[in-house]
Amino acid sequence: MKTWVCDSGQQLEIFIPFLGKYRPFPGRCCQTCTPKSWDGFYHKQLSSLGFRDATRVTEEDTRYRGWLVRRVCGFLAVWDWKIPADTPGDLPARICRSKRVRDVAAGRTHGSRGDGESHRQWKEKALEILAEIQAPLSLLMLRLCHWALLRLLNRLFLSVQLHRGQLEMVLRAARTPGVPLVFLSTHKSQLDGLLLSFLLFSQGLGVPRVTVGGQPCSPRLRALLGRLGGIFLPSRMEQTASDRDEGLPGAVLATYVEEVLRSRQPLLIFLEEPPVALRLSAPAREWLTLVYRAVRDGTVPDVLLVPVGIAYDVVPGGVHREGAHGAQPLGLGACLWAACRAVRRNLGCARVDFAEPFSLQEFAATNLVRQSCKGKPLEELLLPTILGMWPSQLDGKKAEIWGPGPATAAGLEAEEEMLVTELGLHSLSDSVACSAVMAVGITSALLLHKHREGVLLSRLMLDFAWLLEEILLRQRDVGFSGQLRALVRHSLVLLRARLTLYHLSPLGDVLVVPETSAEALRELGQHSAAILPIFASEAVGACAIRALLLEMLPFLGATGGPSGIVLSQDELHRKTLELLRLLPPNLLGFQPCQPLDCRSQDIVDKLLLCGLLEAEEPESERWVCDLAPRPFCKRQPWTGMDFTDSDSDSEDEVPKRCFKLREPQGSPGFLLFLCRLLSPVLRTYARAVAFLDRSSWPQPEAACVESLLQFLAEEDGFESPNRSLALSSLQTFKEMGVLEEARSPAGPLLHLAQPFRSSASREKLEAFIQQFTQP
Repeated sequence: MKTWVCDSGQQLEIFIPFLGKYRPFPGRCCQTCTPKSWDGFYHKQLSSLGFRDATRVTEEDTRYRGWLVRRVCGFLAVWDWKIPADTPGDLPARICRSKRVRDVAAGRTHGSRGDGESHRQWKEKALEILAEIQAPLSLLMLRLCHWALLRLLNRLFLSVQLHRGQLEMVLRAARTPGVPLVFLSTHKSQLDGLLLSFLLFSQGLGVPRVTVGGQPCSPRLRALLGRLGGIFLPSRMEQTASDRDEGLPGAVLATYVEEVLRSRQPLLIFLEEPPVALRLSAPAREWLTLVYRAVRDGTVPDVLLVPVGIAYDVVPGGVHREGAHGAQPLGLGACLWAACRAVRRNLGCARVDFAEPFSLQEFAATNLVRQSCKGKPLEELLLPTILGMWPSQLDGKKAEIWGPGPATAAGLEAEEEMLVTELGLHSLSDSVACSAVMAVGITSALLLHKHREGVLLSRLMLDFAWLLEEILLRQRDVGFSGQLRALVRHSLVLLRARLTLYHLSPLGDVLVVPETSAEALRELGQHSAAILPIFASEAVGACAIRALLLEMLPFLGATGGPSGIVLSQDELHRKTLELLRLLPPNLLGFQPCQPLDCRSQDIVDKLLLCGLLEAEEPESERWVCDLAPRPFCKRQPWTGMDFTDSDSDSEDEVPKRCFKLREPQGSPGFLLFLCRLLSPVLRTYARAVAFLDRSSWPQPEAACVESLLQFLAEEDGFESPNRSLALSSLQTFKEMGVLEEARSPAGPLLHLAQPFRSSASREKLEAFIQQFTQP
């Protein structure tokens, strides 16, 4: 691997991975937002430290030896695990003595006599709220439950892999004096909190305080989770923003988070909810806001944020059903029953990855400076193109305007909200980028997007090796190793409920045919969801190429295949920008800090790198800088060159760059595969436009989401009604000006904007989306 510094000052790493000999080390922090954190805890030797199975505990993990120790080594190891930091014993007194809580209490008792009775009442109220947020750790229950969890994880998974280099990087960050760690994780299943708590405790990082999201819990389960380190938002936090900021529950919660950070206990925040992937959840915004305010107010000098990615072969708990969202409270008996059912299933392997820690203070300083550069709203950039009013603006930078930052209290609050949202989305994209890809995900993506009608096992193995190499070339790691035949067989065994296998005796091969039911397509789609962020740039470029080919179809005539089609860079740039403006960055795993024009150019570069495009050099530009002598040439090459003075800055003389469409060697059907990767997202957006015609307006947003999901489920052949995609489509329509929000006594209502009340405008919007969609 070689490292060099480009003109912009960023350090770029160039490597050529060789299958089986080099594994990339993903998860480096962003050089744009946190340049000082880039080399803070990373060292090139960390990538060669290998892996370890966190659930494999032997007598070497204990202080004892012998045949009896080998039989109870798990219990002895858990009993020896250390707790570096714990909640202060006088935490309730600290909460009541804090200035924030006393100011809120003084405001509540203002106008009364302020005697000891009122003081005792608000103090009891504050302690009740604190008991609702957390409970003191029970060390005995903690060790017993983690020993039982160790046994359970050994039954559930073949292995739970950790990268030793990533772990060493986090341990180095934990040794930073006076700076606590906050882990920001993706959320795949209800087991994630227990799994990450077990891993951090077992690796010497302490018992983390784990935030419990919007899933309601029964009182018994809530009490148990509190004793194990779970923390909850107070029930009174479900109020307006002003009540949340000034009320006693908000003051107690903010003070508690400050005490947790001051005592250097690890804090684990889940950025998303399991039914809604790749979207920052409301509880995550609350917790991130509290952490940011603790740093802003100087409670702690800084906080190191560690993005965490979790990957499973098969997600525990099965496929999330959309109807399960907002179900009844989760009870202790239901959890035990779910564990018993999961033990009877083969869940394969699991992998947990830690990205490079970065400084919250540095991130905030960088992004507060950049927030003064605001772009035009999506309504002005995309809507004129759809309705044909005037051409869209090509240069993304020209869409940015400079203006002074807001100085009012409402403006500062909006600035803080923007910063927290950017931090959450950036950390979510970092968590997704460091997550490993499992064998089941690769096989599911091939069966769903390339071989939906069926494929021979020999061909599936070749495509598995091809897609694996493409993933490694993009510096993304995989969560498996071994022989190719064993890996494909392992994934087929885990997917056997959704596949039909036919043994072909004359050929000595096996025909693999996936089921066509909606449940099978939904399961394959969820298994293969990790593939889209890896190929998101190429998929956007492929869909832009498809839209250009659709425009050129009446004028193509007879061509000699894809190699005979030439595309203009300006047109490809225009189509790519249109699609990037339509889809939110978090849906594709993009970092929100990258400007659209830079991302569009990056997409074109990646299409050239993967071989889908080839630079078409004009005839007049060939050999213009080649002065080497050539055979059969009677005159010197420089005799035909013009050395007269000319204006090199003239834009009229700069030739337009063109690209020739071609099929990469060894990757047949790569363009179609990339288009189909993005097809479920675009199909949901297109069907959401059709839903606008059938729905009755106005209506609340929550009811609109449920109606859209029901509308998508009624369509025959639709892969999987996805709540995340439904929410994203409605949010995009609001930003575009298709839907408008109106205030009412019952809450905000959504209704169609004036231009889209006509069927002609809705048809134009649907046609705009359909041009990128591959059937």
